[in-house]
Amino acid sequence: MYESYIDKETGNPVKYVRKINEGGYIKSQEGFFNQSGNSVLVKDYKNRNEKTFVVPKNTQDILSAFYYLRNYPNIDKINPGESIVINMFIDDETTKFKLKFVGREDITTKFGVVSSMVFKPLVQSGRVFKEQESLTVWISDDDNRLPIRIKADLAVGSIKADLDEFKGLNNSFKTKR
Repeated sequence: MYESYIDKETGNPVKYVRKINEGGYIKSQEGFFNQSGNSVLVKDYKNRNEKTFVVPKNTQDILSAFYYLRNYPNIDKINPGESIVINMFIDDETTKFKLKFVGREDITTKFGVVSSMVFKPLVQSGRVFKEQESLTVWISDDDNRLPIRIKADLAVGSIKADLDEFKGLNNSFKTKR
């Protein structure tokens, strides 16, 4: 389970929760972001310890990074092949999370046909993903910038997740049909 709590004014994460038990790989953590102090306090419940890490300004967690795209400057003017780089905190370190813009695509969802921006986050190949660009994310190409679909080619198969519901949007959600 992954959870992310985001400050709706700044778009930056306040807290994340990671509770994982995958074939003996166990993580039970909460991270508390201090954006003004550029730090993250990680409480590791499995190992029964706490550590504080220094992070760059606007550092995101694994889930908040996708929502951070919603307000990324000039995202509507990005060209295919260009990338966005976001500082992301995961596994007790900050990494450069690179999202390559592939282009625009209309996708069929339970809400209708949605115009989307397509991104390929560069992920670590080998352990979970087949190759570096095995993950694809579709984000609505409107003022909401909702994550509509995620698809991943894994070492042992593939997964596809679609947005199931939404509420409280500031802008109307547009479909083509």
